[in-house]
Amino acid sequence: MASDVILATAPVRVAASASAAQVLARGYSHRRGLVLFNDSVGYLYVKYGADATATDFTFRLGPGEMREITSVYTGAVTGLWSAAAAGEGCAVTELV
Repeated sequence: MASDVILATAPVRVAASASAAQVLARGYSHRRGLVLFNDSVGYLYVKYGADATATDFTFRLGPGEMREITSVYTGAVTGLWSAAAAGEGCAVTELV
């Protein structure tokens, strides 16, 4: 019998765009998922693990794109923007 999962919280924070890799979410074993929204004019290279680069990444989000990461991966997630600008970044919703 399947049970419904009820989430206790879904905090949202904004990771500011930068020219160096940024931690979008720290590893957390109880995390049920993440939602990432690239709110910038540049591409966001996202990596499951440390030190995302434009050549070493898990997936790429274009400007205005969103991706949901399921509970299969609970480790750290990093990101690097192709173009960093003040006031831009990635909205990160952590489902716990």
